[in-house]
Amino acid sequence: MRDLPVSVIQDAVVGCIERASFLLGDDELAALRDARDRETSDTARSVLSQLIENAEIASKDRLPLCQDTGFVVLFLDVGQEVRFTGGDLNEAIQEALRTSYDRFFLRKSIVDHPLTRTNTTDNTPGVIHVRIVPGDRVRIRLATKGGGAENMSRIDMLPPAAGREGVVDFVVQAVRDAGGKSCPPVLVGVGLGGNFEKVALLAKEALLRPLNQPADNPVDAELERDLLERINATGVGPMGLGGSVTALAVHVLSHPCHIAALPVAVNLDCHSHRHAEVTL
Repeated sequence: MRDLPVSVIQDAVVGCIERASFLLGDDELAALRDARDRETSDTARSVLSQLIENAEIASKDRLPLCQDTGFVVLFLDVGQEVRFTGGDLNEAIQEALRTSYDRFFLRKSIVDHPLTRTNTTDNTPGVIHVRIVPGDRVRIRLATKGGGAENMSRIDMLPPAAGREGVVDFVVQAVRDAGGKSCPPVLVGVGLGGNFEKVALLAKEALLRPLNQPADNPVDAELERDLLERINATGVGPMGLGGSVTALAVHVLSHPCHIAALPVAVNLDCHSHRHAEVTL
């Protein structure tokens, strides 16, 4: 058994939030530059150049990549041989959010109730998903999800007869309907299978995979390629102003499902794809 103080988790989460807020990943920056080189619209190329410049300034001057500094979502893979010590794990994580959003001068965007809407003033609580896995390590994957792209999420329980084409049509239509509201070029997370709540979780988790890494399942990998081609043919373009690059990547994550169902979910992320990962 390995003892792991919750203070170590807390410090790691603070570090993840710092990196996610100010630094766009190398794979995202490379994708934006490649998109600019491939883009056929002068307006779209100008937009992509501005997005790249924005990321470079954020990194150099330690400024948030976006004014919407996000809703913190964490995926924790906890080894079954780990025993947390020194306090409550959930509270340590929430304290990490309070510390980070004050220390790094990040906008606090969370309200205490969807109807009364009083700001919690510290960007808590975040959403934490925990999965127990073999071993004595803890893997933390974190995203600071902006409201614009998140609001364009979609879920449907398709009939099995809809098949692959039904899934493709649903995903492409979701991106088309989002238009510029999701701040494209987007990353498209697609959940496929499971049940109502599982498929939404799959779509969000899919976004955490590196951009240049296709799905492990060859059926999903082929679907990713087809969806990316179809989405970029919509002409939505960067920031919804038209062009040939609407999405930088499509990530599909699938799960077994009931014989009577074909669940599908879409979770979009904007060009400021803010995420970080650490293993302890």
